[in-house]
Amino acid sequence: MSTPMSGLRGVLSPVLTPFNADRSPSPARFINHCRWLERQGVGLAVFGTNSEANSLAVREKRALLDALLDAGLPPGRMMPGTGACALPDAIELTRHAVSSGCAGVLMLPPFFYKGVSDEGLFRGFAEVIEAVADARLRVYLYHIPPVAQIGISFGLIERLLMRYPGVIAGIKDSSGDWNHTATLLKEFQNAGFDVFAGTETLLLPTLQNGGAGCITATGNVNAAAIVRLAQTWREADAAGQQQRLNDTRAIFQRYPIIAAMKAAIAWQSGDPQWAALRAPLVELDDAQQHDLQEALTQIGFEIEDAATLAAGRQEISPA
Repeated sequence: MSTPMSGLRGVLSPVLTPFNADRSPSPARFINHCRWLERQGVGLAVFGTNSEANSLAVREKRALLDALLDAGLPPGRMMPGTGACALPDAIELTRHAVSSGCAGVLMLPPFFYKGVSDEGLFRGFAEVIEAVADARLRVYLYHIPPVAQIGISFGLIERLLMRYPGVIAGIKDSSGDWNHTATLLKEFQNAGFDVFAGTETLLLPTLQNGGAGCITATGNVNAAAIVRLAQTWREADAAGQQQRLNDTRAIFQRYPIIAAMKAAIAWQSGDPQWAALRAPLVELDDAQQHDLQEALTQIGFEIEDAATLAAGRQEISPA
């Protein structure tokens, strides 16, 4: 078991959302998975991209967060995703996260309309911050142009930091471009602005350059190894650790990654329901599952304590 890192630093993961047979969220599996991540030392970035967050209703997200809190999971290690195209939804989710004691929120820009200006994005973030109007609010911007097609420019970050110092706390950089991450670190880390890489493949250089850590999908399945690098990155074998993380990640990225991670958990936990996704995403086919299992077996990959992820299979749906 890893020692959890303090606050919102180190390794966090956009927590996979398990579904019941009727494709309603499975709180029992969700709680088990979050407990497993916490034991590994991974923070809970629930309702991120790999959580299928944009396939979940506001009421479902609220209910799942409440289920975690009722189960005793620590809000001080939670960074729920609260960004939404509809600002009232973003306001409701952000307000709920803050009032629940979550240490921060991860906020996508309103992303449906393309070609929008920095002025429009500034107004979107500002409206949420000012509507929530809570001194405890800490916003981590979510830059993921490969998916959202709407980015967060350096100029927008600078303007938000000037207008909301102490509230704008950092960024998840899922650009996939190390030069972009390096520029963020150079320009903004002295402003109390934490930079997280959006993948563990950039964890070592991010930490070497003063970054806060990573928020990474495959923390859902490879938690212990990623946390180990975050804790020992100054040691002589750090580069070798990084390469092994990259090799594992590359296997999952041969397939639609959410489906691949869920398939791996279903396989190693013995709970086939874990493989379920909500439309429009679909599960791996039989050939893909076979190839994934074979590739992971060849590198000796195992999900530590995977059997615990299958416990508590009762079909309970959020109210």
